[in-house]
Amino acid sequence: MFARYSDVAIYLIKPGIVKDNTRLISATQISELFVLQGAQFCRNIQFISAGNWDRLPIIRFVTCRGTIVLQEKTTHRLLFFCLVLFLIPSDVFCDQPTKIELPNFDQATSSTTPPNILLVFLDDFGWKDTSYMGSDFYETPQLDKLANDGMVFTNAYSCSANCAPARASLLSGQYTPRHQIYNVGTTPRGKAEHRRLEHIPGVKTLDPKIKTWAHQLQSAGYTTATMGKWHLSDDPIPYGFDLNVGGTHSGGPPKGYYPPHGKAPNLENAPQGEYVTDRLSDEACKFITANQENPWMLYLTHFAVHTPIQAKKELVGKYEAKKPGELHDNVKMATMIQAVDDGVGKIVTTLEKLGIRENTVIMFFSDNGGYGPATDMDPLKGYKGTYYEGGIRVPFFVNWPGVVKPSKTIEPIIGVDIYPTLCEISGAKLPNNQIGDGLSLVSLFKGKRANLNLNGEPRALHWHFPAYLQSYRGVHDEQRDPLFRSRPCSAIRKGNWKLIQYFESGDIELFDLKNDLGEKKNVAQSNPATVDRLMNEMKIWQSQTDAAIPSAPNPKFDEAKEKAAIRQRNQAADKQ
Repeated sequence: MFARYSDVAIYLIKPGIVKDNTRLISATQISELFVLQGAQFCRNIQFISAGNWDRLPIIRFVTCRGTIVLQEKTTHRLLFFCLVLFLIPSDVFCDQPTKIELPNFDQATSSTTPPNILLVFLDDFGWKDTSYMGSDFYETPQLDKLANDGMVFTNAYSCSANCAPARASLLSGQYTPRHQIYNVGTTPRGKAEHRRLEHIPGVKTLDPKIKTWAHQLQSAGYTTATMGKWHLSDDPIPYGFDLNVGGTHSGGPPKGYYPPHGKAPNLENAPQGEYVTDRLSDEACKFITANQENPWMLYLTHFAVHTPIQAKKELVGKYEAKKPGELHDNVKMATMIQAVDDGVGKIVTTLEKLGIRENTVIMFFSDNGGYGPATDMDPLKGYKGTYYEGGIRVPFFVNWPGVVKPSKTIEPIIGVDIYPTLCEISGAKLPNNQIGDGLSLVSLFKGKRANLNLNGEPRALHWHFPAYLQSYRGVHDEQRDPLFRSRPCSAIRKGNWKLIQYFESGDIELFDLKNDLGEKKNVAQSNPATVDRLMNEMKIWQSQTDAAIPSAPNPKFDEAKEKAAIRQRNQAADKQ
C-alpha cells in the first residue's frame, strides 16, 4: 500500500517566501526539529494548508522527493496529522504530484500567537528621568519594575535632538537625510543676523509613500493604534494605524494637559479636570481590552513631558513636601512623570487581568534628551536640541516575558533600529524597495549576540542636522555657544569615539566617550588618525544618503551683532 522512502524531517519555521509550491522562510531559522524514524510516504505528495500563510507558523514535512506542508501550532495537532496520513486512501499515493487541501485549524494558543507590542514613547524625556536610571527626585516604580525585569540599554540614542525628525526616523526606519524632516517646521530658527549659513529647510510632513512599520504590522494581521503626539502629518491613519487618539501635526498637547483639547481626535469631549496623560492611559486600556483576542500594536506616544510644564494638580503637594534631589528637584516635572508611570502601571494591570501579559512585549523609549530648563542628564552634557550626549542619548528598555532575561547592555542602538525590530518580533515582512538604516535588536534581546558589530567592527551611528535651533531662555551652559543649542552639523559615533562636524566653521570636535562621558575635552588635535577615519566614514555616509550640506552664505548674517549677542548672554549668565 505504501512505498518506503527515507525519514521525514519536521521543521517548525515561520512563513516567508514561496518556493516550489512550498511556503518557506527566507533565511530558514529552525526553532525545533523532530525526526520520525522509518516514515513511509509515496513520492511527490504535497499537502498544502488552506490557512492564512501570512499569519501562522507552519510545519513542513520533507520527504525524499516530495514536500508536505501543514499549517500547525501545537504538538498534539502534529500527532493528529501523522495519524491522518495513515487514514488517507491508497489511491491518493501516485507518481504525479497531488495537492490535498486541508481545513484551517482554529487560532493558536497564546504561547504561539504573535506577541502583542506596546511601545511607550515619551516626549522630551531625559536619560536620567527615571528612578532606575538614577533620578533622585522623580518616582517611576512601574517603569522601574519593567526595566529591572527586562533588558536596559544604557547607550540608546534618538536619531535627532528634537521631536519631529526623531519621530520620522522612528516610523520610517531611516536617517534624517532620507526622509528630509530635519527640524520642527521648515522656517529658519533663531535670529537671521546670527546665522552664518542658509539652513536646509527640508520638509515638515512624512512622505505618505514611505511604508512605516505600522503598515507592515497591519499587513501581518495586527490591529494598530497611535495615542498621543503624532507630529508628522495632519492624520496618522494613512500611515498604517487603525485608530488615532489625539494625534495631529501639533508638537505639544492640544491646549495644555487639561481640557478643552480642541479638535484633537477622540479627545473632543474630555471631562473637566481630566489630565490628558491619564486619559491616554485609559484609552490604551480600552484598546487593549477590545483587541485582546487578536495581535495588536499600540504606539503610546505621550505628550508628556513636553511643554507646557503643567503639573498634575493632585500630585503637587506630594512633591512640594519631598526633599529636593541633588540632580532633580522640579515639582511640576515630577508630577508629569508620575502620571506617565501610574498609567503604565494601569496598563500592566489590564494586561494581567486579561491574561495576555506574558504574550506582550513592552518597549520604552524617548524622542530626544530632556527639557533643559526643568531637568538634568548629568553626567551627560547637553539637553534637548543639542547633539551632545544629553540631547540624543535617551532611556530604552524592553520587557518580553519568557524571552528577555533581566540584564543591562552598553551596546549602542538608535531609533532606526526599532523598525526592523518590530517587524521581526511580529513576523511582519520588511517592505520591498525601501531602504532601511537600522538593525533588528531581537538577537540582542534573546541573548544570541552581545553586540551588533559589522565585519568585526562596531557599527557607526549617524546624525545629520543642517539647520539651526535657538537657545532656551536663560539656559545655555551646556551648548557650544549661547545663541543656539545647535548650529548645522553632522555627527558620528563608532565604538567609544564620537565626532561632530560643524558646517559653518568646519570645526571638528572629537570625544572619547569611554573616558569622557561628559564630553568635556575635545581631543581632535591629539588624535588626527581617528579624526581622518571618522570623517572619511561620515563623508561616505553623507554621500550614500544624499545628505544636504548647507553651504550658501546667509546675506542677513551680521558678525558684529552675533559677537555682541554672545557677549551679552555670557555676561548675563555670569551675574546669575
